Amino acid sequence: MKPARRSSRWVPGNRFDLLENGEAFFPRVFEAIAGARREVLLETFILFDDKIGQGLHAALLKAARNGAEVHVLVDGFGSPDLSESFIGPLVAAGVRFRIFDPGGLRIFGQRLNVLRRMHRKIVVVDGEVGFIGGINYSADHVADFGPEAKQDYSVEVRGPILAQMHAFARSVVDKGDKGRRTNPQATTTAEPAPDAAAAPAPEHGQAAPPRAARRRWPFGARAADAQLPAAGPADAIFVTRDNHAHTNDIERHYRVALRAARERVVIANAYFFPGYRFIREMRRAARRGVEVRLILQGQPDMPIVRTAASMLYDHLIRGGVRIYEYCDRPLHGKVALVDGEWSTVGSSNLDPLSLSLNLEANVVIRDRAFNATLHERLSHLMDHSCRQVEPTPPGRWDGLRLLRSYCLFHLMRWFPAWAGWLPRHEPEISLVQPDATAASAGAAPVPGDGSGRWPSAT
Repeated sequence: MKPARRSSRWVPGNRFDLLENGEAFFPRVFEAIAGARREVLLETFILFDDKIGQGLHAALLKAARNGAEVHVLVDGFGSPDLSESFIGPLVAAGVRFRIFDPGGLRIFGQRLNVLRRMHRKIVVVDGEVGFIGGINYSADHVADFGPEAKQDYSVEVRGPILAQMHAFARSVVDKGDKGRRTNPQATTTAEPAPDAAAAPAPEHGQAAPPRAARRRWPFGARAADAQLPAAGPADAIFVTRDNHAHTNDIERHYRVALRAARERVVIANAYFFPGYRFIREMRRAARRGVEVRLILQGQPDMPIVRTAASMLYDHLIRGGVRIYEYCDRPLHGKVALVDGEWSTVGSSNLDPLSLSLNLEANVVIRDRAFNATLHERLSHLMDHSCRQVEPTPPGRWDGLRLLRSYCLFHLMRWFPAWAGWLPRHEPEISLVQPDATAASAGAAPVPGDGSGRWPSAT
């Protein structure tokens, strides 16, 4: 079965509600899942057996017991320690619980399957409501977790764009079921590598895509468009990244938007170390008078994140980009806006892992009201919780900074190419069977504090 294709055109008639942090996200997504009548499709990088994981657990059980077909896909690196007591009741209730590339090999306690992860966060319920963004299912996405609670964003989606989200998520399920192997412990299939989104829609003054490209509809999308009435004024494109045919689609949408920017750009991203072309478009936008602002972590969950991003500060600031460090708690968001219409929300960071290795999913939105809401929330962050980074004054370290910039330039210039040299294997998706939940989940007990936290970019 070929992966579902998605149209490159903007899909009109959608509604997007911005959900800021777990306090807004979890009640909405749990209510939608628990009320499912026919189907739940859920993909996430992290699922922990804590109070949030238990909330999701209860919602999934309710959906399954009400007769809905429930499919869950978690990443084997992001969710490594789910116990039999957590997975078993779900599988017994009929939930089809899959683990992306479980791995299992460790050296000195360290897991080696860190590359090319399933980093998406997608939910589609009954083909009528969906969720996409950066929020995982763990307690560190709500404020009462403490100083390490994450600042993050997701969106609730209604309207015809759900046809593409549903076709994509369903293609993972259908591909896995079609290629199932007989294994007494777990059903394992090759990773389906679903298609990513198509090329960005043409901007003003650009030529439309070829007619053949315009006729490429996702599997089932035309029928779903007819069935789903318009829910709002927003145009949208669902865009994903994989390691096969669509290796740079999300980054390409960003670069097209940066080239078209005329007034303002705001990017808030947790892990920022993009390639040379991305940085070049940011600097070019700033030099032609666009207000370009970048919100990064000031209190990162991994110190190396701030170190890597700070190596770019001088280059960006001298190019006219204004940089803000969010200092209240770790920033985990992956959102951006350009001018008064364009926005994006999703799972993709702007670093080598997300842009060159991991499987990601974003939605690109063209809607003035949503753009204004996101701009208001990000402006509040910059005004009340950020410090602006000042340029490094001239001094005796100018030569060292010049050398560092030279090395950094060439590293960024070529990182998409050297990313392809990194270890590559064909990931597997394991379907947990009712009689082998512990074995197929690699079920080590959850760490003693119940947090299940691991030092991984999320």
